[in-house]
Amino acid sequence: MRRSDLWLTALLLSSASGSLAAGDVFTWPDGQKMAVSLSYDDAIDSQLDNAIPALNSHGLVASFYLTLASPTVMLRLEQWRAAAMQGHELGNHTIYHPCSASLPDRDWVRSYYNIDEYVIEEIVHEVTVANSFLHAIDGRTERTLTPPCGDFVASGEDYIPAVRELFIAVRGFESEDKNFAIEWAPVGVSGLGLVDRIKTEAASGTKLFKIIFHGVGGDYLSVSSEAHNQLLEYLAENRETYWVDSFINIMKYASENEAFQAIR
Repeated sequence: MRRSDLWLTALLLSSASGSLAAGDVFTWPDGQKMAVSLSYDDAIDSQLDNAIPALNSHGLVASFYLTLASPTVMLRLEQWRAAAMQGHELGNHTIYHPCSASLPDRDWVRSYYNIDEYVIEEIVHEVTVANSFLHAIDGRTERTLTPPCGDFVASGEDYIPAVRELFIAVRGFESEDKNFAIEWAPVGVSGLGLVDRIKTEAASGTKLFKIIFHGVGGDYLSVSSEAHNQLLEYLAENRETYWVDSFINIMKYASENEAFQAIR
């Protein structure tokens, strides 16, 4: 299948839910009720120190969206390479993490990394170079993208169409139908709160639940290591109900499912 077909399917996943509800059958690899994508943004120390060891101890893999200008990439490059060898996805989160400075509470955005001032060619170049850097780390040629801050408008223009051929999928870009996919970025949530949210989404019929972490037991926008570990323990103990995998693997599987053939 062409990469453009895979990306298109990623875009259509949520809008497909209406067709699925109408009678199409969609199943995850072993008949699990819901897929869970655990992802970790920005390439920060607590992910290497706390998140990856916890994931490995429970036999779970996840997606790490690396901001390649992060000092943690340079200083701990071999540990990121080891994470990829352990099965974790290293995703594209750009080089400099450009975000929109014009939105509320964005005083922290540096003027020279303000996506409002980027032209399309600049962001295309940045994510292309980031893909090359990631290839040098893990040797992989297929990638997914998470636009920093969820901002995908450069100088007033949606830049996703200009980069879509570079990626299997773009997380958070698709207009999601909540009957199929939900995205959540918990901060300061307890282990019980994390587990309860998983149960709630599964009970409501969500097929794909994407949980976005930053710090784990440290750094910023964090959850505690204890809460994170309680979530992983629950997921590991309920593999028959939840399919936990990297975002790229989930999206590639979904694109090959026969239930989506009619909407391509």
